Amino acid sequence: MARAPARRSGGGFGSFLFWLLVLAGAAAVFAYFFFTSAIQRPGPSAHNATYIVQQGSSGVSIARGLQQQGLITDALLFRIGSRLYGGGHTLQAGEYEIPAHASVRQIVELMASGAAMQHAITFPEGITVSAAMKVIQENDVLTGPMPDAPPEGSILPETYNVERGMTRVALVQQMRDARDRALAEIWAGRDPTIPVTTPDQLVNLASIVERETGIASERPLVASVFTNRLRRPMRLESDPTIIYGVCKQYPARCRDGRLIDAAGHIRVIRQSEIALNTGYNTYRIDGLPPTPICNPGRHALEATAHPAQSNALFFVADGTGGHAFAATVAEHNANVARWRTIEAQRLAAEHAEQSAGAGTH
Repeated sequence: MARAPARRSGGGFGSFLFWLLVLAGAAAVFAYFFFTSAIQRPGPSAHNATYIVQQGSSGVSIARGLQQQGLITDALLFRIGSRLYGGGHTLQAGEYEIPAHASVRQIVELMASGAAMQHAITFPEGITVSAAMKVIQENDVLTGPMPDAPPEGSILPETYNVERGMTRVALVQQMRDARDRALAEIWAGRDPTIPVTTPDQLVNLASIVERETGIASERPLVASVFTNRLRRPMRLESDPTIIYGVCKQYPARCRDGRLIDAAGHIRVIRQSEIALNTGYNTYRIDGLPPTPICNPGRHALEATAHPAQSNALFFVADGTGGHAFAATVAEHNANVARWRTIEAQRLAAEHAEQSAGAGTH
């Protein structure tokens, strides 16, 4: 008698396992699309906002902070997003500008890239070290203690873009490195006939050029006056060197690098100060002062490295904000007389205006 074929055991289990795997795969696909959709959905914040990731912050603390600030709706979703879209990078410390309605993905990619907000700190050309250090000390974007003040003339005045949390020590070093790079480049391409023999002397002379004029187009001509004097040799006779020496020796006579009277009003140089030998007063010393009198900018350094070709030995204010240049004492005296007439007329007009104003009360 023929037997019926035996039934295979376990066929039902294999089928169950197959469908279980299918369902698990489907669930995984569903979960992936669900989370990626949620992660790319516009965020809850209706306005731009800033968020600071502190150094050493964990993904959990960042996600919690973003949720508390109302920039995301789900901290867990952010942690998942950081794994999916972080590009294998940890989230970078810094201050970030989060756009309105930024998605979790946008925030993750922003923080993973390290594209933190930049804050501009501007140091005007011709700033002194003491004034620059005051700017650095009072800036609340920077952190850490103040470094020792660097030598006068050793920092490059310009605008520096820094991230919140940068240390004050690091910024000062960056400014010194920028000055060294600029000086090396300018010194290498200098006019070889200029009467300064070292990069430090170039900075020294450029600091005087910087403080003598704020008009960029005049700097090469001002530089030529001083180089012509050094070649003669003649004393430089620069008023800013008088002011710098007085402020260094008698700080109470100055405010923000300008001379003041007993009432605190800005004043002109006194005759007694022209005669005062502070070590910096180029009416009383030969050649360059012992150090720069400010931190010259790149343009003043370049003008001093490439002075204009002229025979000018003198200059004086011309009443328009610039200067009149002269090669002889006679020409200079005529320019001085012209300036004194302009100044007298200006003072008379101011006096008349003040008198008229007083009469209306």
